[in-house]
Amino acid sequence: HFGKSVQDNGYGMFREMLDYKLAWKGKKMVKVDRFFPSSKKCCKCGRIKKELKLSERVYHCVCGNKMDRDRNAAINIREEARRMLTA
Repeated sequence: HFGKSVQDNGYGMFREMLDYKLAWKGKKMVKVDRFFPSSKKCCKCGRIKKELKLSERVYHCVCGNKMDRDRNAAINIREEARRMLTA
C-alpha cells in the first residue's frame, strides 16, 4: 500500500519528467527490478547474504568488504543497470 501512496504523491510524475529530460538529452533511464537484491549483494565478490536487518547500517562480507550499506546498494544498482544496457 505504501508504494501506491508514494505514486499518488508525485513520485510517478517525477519519474516521467526525469525520463523525458533524459530522453531530451539523448540519455536513457534504466529501471532495475524491484526485487534485485541490491542491499544483500556484496559489490566486491557478488555473494548474497540470506539475512540482512534494516538496523545493520554497515555491510560486512566474508570477503573482507566493509562499507556503508547504502553505498554498497548504489554500486550494485549502477552495475546492474550497466549490465542491462549491454545485454
